[in-house]
Amino acid sequence: MLTITGLNVFHGNLQVVWDLNLHVAKGELVTMIGPNGAGKTTTVETLTGLNRNASGSILFAGQNILGMHPYDLFRKGLALVPEKREIFPKMPVVENLLLGRIGPDESGKTLEHIYRLFPILKERENQMAGTLSGGEQQMLAIGRALMSKPRLLILDEPSTGLSPLLVGQVFRSLEQLGREGMTILLLEQNVRNALDMCNRGYVLENGRIVKEGKAKELMRDPHVQKAYLGF
Repeated sequence: MLTITGLNVFHGNLQVVWDLNLHVAKGELVTMIGPNGAGKTTTVETLTGLNRNASGSILFAGQNILGMHPYDLFRKGLALVPEKREIFPKMPVVENLLLGRIGPDESGKTLEHIYRLFPILKERENQMAGTLSGGEQQMLAIGRALMSKPRLLILDEPSTGLSPLLVGQVFRSLEQLGREGMTILLLEQNVRNALDMCNRGYVLENGRIVKEGKAKELMRDPHVQKAYLGF
Protein backbone atom coordinates (compact mmCIF):
# COMPACT_ATOMS: atom_id res chain seq x y z
CA MET A 1 0.00 0.00 0.00
CA LEU A 2 2.77 2.46 0.98
CA THR A 3 6.52 2.31 0.39
CA ILE A 4 8.79 5.22 1.33
CA THR A 5 12.38 4.97 0.12
CA GLY A 6 15.31 7.29 0.78
CA LEU A 7 13.14 10.19 1.91
CA ASN A 8 14.97 13.41 2.77
CA VAL A 9 12.88 16.36 3.94
CA PHE A 10 13.81 20.00 4.40
CA HIS A 11 12.39 23.10 6.06
CA GLY A 12 13.99 25.79 3.93
CA ASN A 13 17.69 24.95 3.92
CA LEU A 14 17.45 22.89 7.11
CA GLN A 15 17.25 19.12 6.68
CA VAL A 16 14.99 17.48 9.25
CA VAL A 17 14.50 13.92 7.91
CA TRP A 18 17.35 11.76 6.58
CA ASP A 19 17.09 8.75 4.26
CA LEU A 20 13.85 7.43 5.73
CA ASN A 21 12.61 4.01 4.59
CA LEU A 22 9.19 2.70 5.63
CA HIS A 23 6.49 0.42 4.27
CA VAL A 24 2.89 -0.40 5.15
CA ALA A 25 1.14 -3.42 3.63
CA LYS A 26 -2.56 -3.53 2.88
CA GLY A 27 -4.52 -4.24 6.06
CA GLU A 28 -1.55 -3.57 8.33
CA LEU A 29 -1.47 -1.37 11.42
CA VAL A 30 1.94 0.29 11.60
CA THR A 31 3.18 2.87 14.08
CA MET A 32 5.98 5.41 14.01
CA ILE A 33 7.05 6.37 17.52
CA GLY A 34 9.54 8.89 18.79
CA PRO A 35 9.94 12.01 20.91
CA ASN A 36 8.74 15.52 20.11
CA GLY A 37 10.85 17.07 17.36
CA ALA A 38 11.92 13.71 15.94
CA GLY A 39 10.40 14.45 12.52
CA LYS A 40 7.19 12.40 12.71
CA THR A 41 4.83 15.23 11.76
CA THR A 42 7.22 16.48 9.08
CA THR A 43 7.21 13.01 7.54
CA VAL A 44 3.41 12.95 7.50
CA GLU A 45 3.22 16.45 6.06
CA THR A 46 5.45 15.29 3.22
CA LEU A 47 3.47 12.10 2.73
CA THR A 48 0.19 14.05 2.47
CA GLY A 49 1.51 16.79 0.19
CA LEU A 50 1.63 19.57 2.80
CA ASN A 51 5.42 19.80 2.55
CA ARG A 52 6.94 19.27 -0.89
CA ASN A 53 10.51 20.30 -0.11
CA ALA A 54 11.76 16.72 -0.21
CA SER A 55 13.57 14.11 -2.26
CA GLY A 56 13.28 10.35 -2.48
CA SER A 57 10.34 8.14 -3.37
CA ILE A 58 6.87 7.71 -1.86
CA LEU A 59 4.88 4.97 -3.58
CA PHE A 60 1.19 4.79 -2.74
CA ALA A 61 -0.55 1.82 -4.38
CA GLY A 62 2.37 1.63 -6.80
CA GLN A 63 2.37 5.31 -7.86
CA ASN A 64 5.03 7.83 -6.87
CA ILE A 65 3.07 10.56 -5.08
CA LEU A 66 5.96 12.72 -3.84
CA GLY A 67 5.14 16.33 -4.69
CA MET A 68 1.44 15.81 -5.36
CA HIS A 69 -1.11 18.24 -3.93
CA PRO A 70 -3.09 17.25 -0.83
CA TYR A 71 -6.46 17.30 -2.63
CA ASP A 72 -5.18 14.88 -5.27
CA LEU A 73 -3.85 12.53 -2.61
CA PHE A 74 -7.16 12.70 -0.73
CA ARG A 75 -9.01 11.61 -3.87
CA LYS A 76 -6.58 8.72 -4.30
CA GLY A 77 -7.57 7.37 -0.89
CA LEU A 78 -5.02 8.84 1.52
CA ALA A 79 -6.71 10.47 4.54
CA LEU A 80 -5.01 12.33 7.40
CA VAL A 81 -6.26 12.95 10.93
CA PRO A 82 -4.04 15.92 11.88
CA GLU A 83 -2.53 16.40 15.31
CA LYS A 84 -4.61 19.53 16.03
CA ARG A 85 -7.81 17.89 14.66
CA GLU A 86 -8.69 20.99 12.58
CA ILE A 87 -12.43 20.59 12.94
CA PHE A 88 -14.84 23.43 12.06
CA PRO A 89 -16.01 24.58 15.51
CA LYS A 90 -18.99 26.68 14.39
CA MET A 91 -20.50 23.93 12.26
CA PRO A 92 -22.60 21.01 13.56
CA VAL A 93 -21.02 17.61 14.04
CA VAL A 94 -22.88 16.07 11.10
CA GLU A 95 -21.76 18.85 8.72
CA ASN A 96 -18.13 18.36 9.81
CA LEU A 97 -18.51 14.68 8.96
CA LEU A 98 -20.14 15.31 5.59
CA LEU A 99 -17.26 17.58 4.60
CA GLY A 100 -15.08 14.47 4.54
CA ARG A 101 -16.98 12.91 1.64
CA ILE A 102 -15.39 12.56 -1.77
CA GLY A 103 -18.65 11.51 -3.45
CA PRO A 104 -22.24 11.27 -2.24
CA ASP A 105 -23.02 8.85 0.57
CA GLU A 106 -26.34 8.06 -1.07
CA SER A 107 -27.29 5.16 1.17
CA GLY A 108 -25.91 6.79 4.31
CA LYS A 109 -23.99 3.60 5.11
CA THR A 110 -20.66 5.34 5.66
CA LEU A 111 -22.16 7.86 8.08
CA GLU A 112 -24.02 5.13 9.93
CA HIS A 113 -20.82 3.09 10.21
CA ILE A 114 -19.09 6.08 11.82
CA TYR A 115 -22.01 6.54 14.22
CA ARG A 116 -21.73 2.87 15.22
CA LEU A 117 -18.00 3.34 15.79
CA PHE A 118 -18.51 6.57 17.76
CA PRO A 119 -22.07 6.57 19.20
CA ILE A 120 -21.46 9.90 20.94
CA LEU A 121 -21.25 11.60 17.53
CA LYS A 122 -24.76 10.38 16.71
CA GLU A 123 -26.00 11.79 20.02
CA ARG A 124 -24.33 15.12 19.29
CA GLU A 125 -24.83 15.29 15.51
CA ASN A 126 -26.64 18.66 15.62
CA GLN A 127 -24.36 20.14 18.28
CA MET A 128 -21.71 22.69 17.28
CA ALA A 129 -18.37 20.89 16.99
CA GLY A 130 -16.57 23.51 19.07
CA THR A 131 -18.67 22.56 22.13
CA LEU A 132 -17.46 18.94 22.12
CA SER A 133 -14.88 17.68 24.60
CA GLY A 134 -11.33 17.04 23.41
CA GLY A 135 -11.95 13.33 23.08
CA GLU A 136 -15.19 13.85 21.17
CA GLN A 137 -13.42 16.26 18.82
CA GLN A 138 -10.77 13.61 18.18
CA MET A 139 -13.49 11.09 17.36
CA LEU A 140 -15.03 13.66 15.02
CA ALA A 141 -11.72 14.20 13.24
CA ILE A 142 -11.30 10.45 12.76
CA GLY A 143 -14.90 10.11 11.59
CA ARG A 144 -14.47 12.92 9.06
CA ALA A 145 -11.42 11.16 7.59
CA LEU A 146 -13.34 7.88 7.40
CA MET A 147 -16.14 9.54 5.41
CA SER A 148 -13.82 9.47 2.38
CA LYS A 149 -13.59 5.66 2.67
CA PRO A 150 -9.76 5.85 2.60
CA ARG A 151 -7.38 3.16 1.46
CA LEU A 152 -4.82 4.42 4.01
CA LEU A 153 -5.70 6.24 7.25
CA ILE A 154 -2.88 8.30 8.81
CA LEU A 155 -3.22 9.59 12.35
CA ASP A 156 -0.85 12.15 13.84
CA GLU A 157 -0.71 11.89 17.64
CA PRO A 158 -4.42 11.09 18.23
CA SER A 159 -3.93 10.74 22.00
CA THR A 160 -2.55 14.28 22.49
CA GLY A 161 -4.35 16.12 25.28
CA LEU A 162 -6.75 13.30 26.10
CA SER A 163 -7.44 11.69 29.46
CA PRO A 164 -6.39 8.03 29.86
CA LEU A 165 -10.06 6.96 29.64
CA LEU A 166 -10.57 8.76 26.32
CA VAL A 167 -7.24 7.52 24.98
CA GLY A 168 -8.48 4.00 25.62
CA GLN A 169 -11.73 4.69 23.74
CA VAL A 170 -9.91 6.14 20.74
CA PHE A 171 -7.46 3.24 20.54
CA ARG A 172 -10.25 0.67 20.83
CA SER A 173 -11.97 2.31 17.87
CA LEU A 174 -8.74 2.10 15.86
CA GLU A 175 -8.38 -1.56 16.76
CA GLN A 176 -11.92 -2.13 15.51
CA LEU A 177 -11.04 -0.43 12.21
CA GLY A 178 -8.02 -2.70 11.96
CA ARG A 179 -10.20 -5.77 12.45
CA GLU A 180 -12.40 -4.48 9.62
CA GLY A 181 -9.37 -4.39 7.30
CA MET A 182 -8.43 -0.71 7.43
CA THR A 183 -4.79 0.08 6.66
CA ILE A 184 -3.44 2.46 9.31
CA LEU A 185 -0.23 4.43 9.85
CA LEU A 186 -0.18 5.79 13.40
CA LEU A 187 2.24 8.42 14.72
CA GLU A 188 2.29 8.37 18.51
CA GLN A 189 4.14 9.40 21.66
CA ASN A 190 2.00 7.02 23.71
CA VAL A 191 4.35 4.17 22.89
CA ARG A 192 2.76 1.43 24.97
CA ASN A 193 -0.69 1.89 23.44
CA ALA A 194 0.73 2.21 19.94
CA LEU A 195 2.80 -0.97 20.16
CA ASP A 196 -0.04 -2.87 21.84
CA MET A 197 -2.34 -2.04 18.93
CA CYS A 198 -0.06 -2.25 15.88
CA ASN A 199 1.56 -5.10 13.95
CA ARG A 200 4.90 -3.36 13.34
CA GLY A 201 6.68 -0.20 14.36
CA TYR A 202 9.44 2.25 13.52
CA VAL A 203 11.37 4.38 16.01
CA LEU A 204 12.25 7.83 14.66
CA GLU A 205 14.84 9.92 16.50
CA ASN A 206 16.48 13.11 15.25
CA GLY A 207 15.02 12.59 11.79
CA ARG A 208 16.35 9.05 11.35
CA ILE A 209 14.85 5.58 11.77
CA VAL A 210 16.90 3.97 14.54
CA LYS A 211 14.80 0.84 15.17
CA GLU A 212 12.15 -1.12 13.30
CA GLY A 213 10.44 -4.47 13.69
CA LYS A 214 7.41 -6.29 14.95
CA ALA A 215 5.60 -4.43 17.70
CA LYS A 216 6.14 -7.21 20.25
CA GLU A 217 9.86 -7.23 19.50
CA LEU A 218 10.12 -3.47 19.93
CA MET A 219 8.27 -3.75 23.24
CA ARG A 220 11.09 -6.01 24.47
CA ASP A 221 13.91 -3.89 22.99
CA PRO A 222 16.14 -2.45 25.77
CA HIS A 223 16.43 0.97 24.10
CA VAL A 224 12.67 1.28 23.61
CA GLN A 225 12.02 0.10 27.16
CA LYS A 226 14.45 2.59 28.66
CA ALA A 227 13.61 5.59 26.45
CA TYR A 228 9.85 5.20 26.09
CA LEU A 229 8.40 2.64 28.51
CA GLY A 230 10.14 3.66 31.74
CA PHE A 231 11.74 0.27 32.38
